[in-house]
Amino acid sequence: MAQYPFQNPDLPIAERVADLLSRLTLEEKVGQMIDDSKPIERLGIPSYHWWNEALHGVGRFGRATVFPQAITLAATWNPSLVERVAEAISDEARAKHHAAVRQGNRQIYTGLTYWSPNINIFRDPRWGRGQETYGEDPVLTAEMGKAFVRGLQGDDPRYLKLVATPKHFAVHSGPEVGRAAFDVHPSAKDLWETYLPAFEACVREAGAASVMGAYNRLYGHPCNASRFLLTEVLREKWGFQGYVVSDCWAIENIVKHHKTASSMAEAAAQSVKAGCDLSCGGAFSALKDAVEQGLIAEEEVDRALARLLEARFRLGMFDPEERVPYAGIPESVVDSPEHRALARRAAREAIVLLKNEASLLPLPKTLKKIVVTGPTADRLDVLWGNYHGYGSPMVSLLEGIVGKVSIGTKVNHAPGCALFGPAAEDPLKGIAWELTDADVIVACMGLSPAMEGEEGDLMLAATSGDRPQLELPECQRAFLKALPSQGIPIVLVLTGGSPIAVAEELEGVQAAVLVGYPGCEGGNAVADVLFGDANPSGRLPFTVPASTDDLPPFEDYSMVGRTYRYFAKKPLFPFGYGLSYSAFRYSNLRVEPGEVAPGAGVALTVDVTNEGTMDGAEVVQAYVRDVEASVRVPRHSLAAFQRVEIPAGGTVTVRLELPARRFELVDEQGQRRLEPGEFHVFVGGGQPFDEDVQAGRVLRTSVTAR
Repeated sequence: MAQYPFQNPDLPIAERVADLLSRLTLEEKVGQMIDDSKPIERLGIPSYHWWNEALHGVGRFGRATVFPQAITLAATWNPSLVERVAEAISDEARAKHHAAVRQGNRQIYTGLTYWSPNINIFRDPRWGRGQETYGEDPVLTAEMGKAFVRGLQGDDPRYLKLVATPKHFAVHSGPEVGRAAFDVHPSAKDLWETYLPAFEACVREAGAASVMGAYNRLYGHPCNASRFLLTEVLREKWGFQGYVVSDCWAIENIVKHHKTASSMAEAAAQSVKAGCDLSCGGAFSALKDAVEQGLIAEEEVDRALARLLEARFRLGMFDPEERVPYAGIPESVVDSPEHRALARRAAREAIVLLKNEASLLPLPKTLKKIVVTGPTADRLDVLWGNYHGYGSPMVSLLEGIVGKVSIGTKVNHAPGCALFGPAAEDPLKGIAWELTDADVIVACMGLSPAMEGEEGDLMLAATSGDRPQLELPECQRAFLKALPSQGIPIVLVLTGGSPIAVAEELEGVQAAVLVGYPGCEGGNAVADVLFGDANPSGRLPFTVPASTDDLPPFEDYSMVGRTYRYFAKKPLFPFGYGLSYSAFRYSNLRVEPGEVAPGAGVALTVDVTNEGTMDGAEVVQAYVRDVEASVRVPRHSLAAFQRVEIPAGGTVTVRLELPARRFELVDEQGQRRLEPGEFHVFVGGGQPFDEDVQAGRVLRTSVTAR
């Protein structure tokens, strides 16, 4: 029986929050506003740790299904699959949380408030944390982000399954060096056209219950103490009703690095008054001093804490387990066969076929001898990516290949070269004898999380997480260039979470796939594609430049020259690119109506035929080009997409909805409007390059706006 009204699950949440607030001392209040919240034993409130990770699986909490890394999930171009992955993650998170609580374990990473997804725009391919994002495009990022948020939070009308936390708000995408101090001044156009749309979508359309602030300053104000971001944009313009959490130790950085406050009490007061409700780190412990010094009113503290308490009530933390529908999820879901099968499917759908000369792929399973080489063939970290859990087992690329071929096929393995470092004098010295009589070489090369990631996480500490060069390390480049001298067909398997400039190396290989960081079933998924049990259907979520020299300065946050929308150079591989074992033909493009009006978009229908002999999936992409714009606009922009399964010889009619927003421009003052004029609309399996439009691989129609 409830002793206090806040303990009564039949009362409205607002009443319960108000009752609990009224019973707390100021010291108890501020103790609830740090990530490691203190227990209030006199009221029966246990401690709670707000910090949890679920970027691509329950992270840092032992055993869990390791799904493909976020950037790899983005390569599926399949939001419904991403939502299903997030649902599986939330099942495991709930099961692990309740198991921990029953054991009396309330330590970090055991809670229900998750600091995922990362929906920052991957504006520069050198950024080490780009692997955590859904790529360089605002529309693709928004669709994937919304799906992930919905999958984590569930659809119960009363209870949240988890709290999702889109991050980092806002305009954060490297460099990692100096992230705690630098000040970003994007143009108003870039802010509203590129950096903010995914956050708006996750808040307004997916109902994200939390948002995390960024480390950097925006227009001179630390993001976690920016009234413009946290109040004017997030709450007033977008109607956000949840809570804001700082990135870890970001409030402390206001004093130590940004130096826009002279004391921790001042920094804490600035942040709460601006709209930040929870500090990761102990900075908000200083709120008691801030109130006593008159820097902030206790009522303002109450307003922030009320948002945090509401989230905990919505998660069912103060209710009997039998009242919470998610409390009964069994522990058997964790790393279950069903979830591993989903991880394998996701990894398989994410594999991007970059090259397939003379249809070398798929390989026969009955080859006499295969040599698997390269430094990533048997590394487990290339399955994990960062912010990961631990699956049991983790299937390496080598193990997947060995498990796929016939028992009469000989598979030899030798690393061949190091992951990074200088080139060897004789690159093939350690492997030449292995290559005798080989039918094919599978060269597993690329990146690992030891080479790209967050500040302070890397073996290559001097890079502080970022990649100064897009090219492979010298040792890998020398090895790859030497391999073709043996006259054996080569399949290049590239791991990594960011673009890799391999123009020269690709000349010597017959086939190449990008597999990202593919998760616990990565080896099996890669083998499924290499040996034809699956038809590759992944598409690049980023542009792969031909050279690092093609990039603007890393520290420049202008979008000019960045991403496919403003990139003026010829890329090695364009955003949206990916081959298949099938050939797809587009025909009969229709648009309805032929005119766009404010608030009323258009619908496209197109017939897509699989002219191959193998069932396959095509990612149908629609792009819009503003022909008569009065201000700077993208070359073209992704407007809609849909992944469709098409049987061999079959035809599917695809319908794409293009809202009026896709035709709006954002001017240099940051104002969005639909400008009268002509628009070209392109539909196909990739971007509307002239040669593809002329050859009929991408179809074009026109609409007008009034």
